[in-house]
Amino acid sequence: MKITDVSKVVSGPNPHHVDARKIYDSPHAMAVVITLNAGESLKKHLTPIDVFFYVLEGTGVVTIGTESQTVGKDMLVESPAKILHTWKNEGDSVFRVLVVKVPKPTEKTRLL
Repeated sequence: MKITDVSKVVSGPNPHHVDARKIYDSPHAMAVVITLNAGESLKKHLTPIDVFFYVLEGTGVVTIGTESQTVGKDMLVESPAKILHTWKNEGDSVFRVLVVKVPKPTEKTRLL
């Protein structure tokens, strides 16, 4: 059994310049916890595979393609492959999202 204390995982460098902690990485899947502080956002990007997001804490705005919606804790958001998407924290508290990529992408995420 392997147990990971997510609070002790160090945020890695990323093109969004936000707290992004890769908490699971296997040949088949990857999971990242993204934390956006008040006013922070991700750059518009697309992933080569389907992704799903699970909101762990707070409230934020997700945009996938041309649709935007405010989401909060315990909501699951599906994002299809190769569709532009982004996240924004427009509030004044922490917004935390679990990102799950299955299968693990073989191509890099592309920023626009």
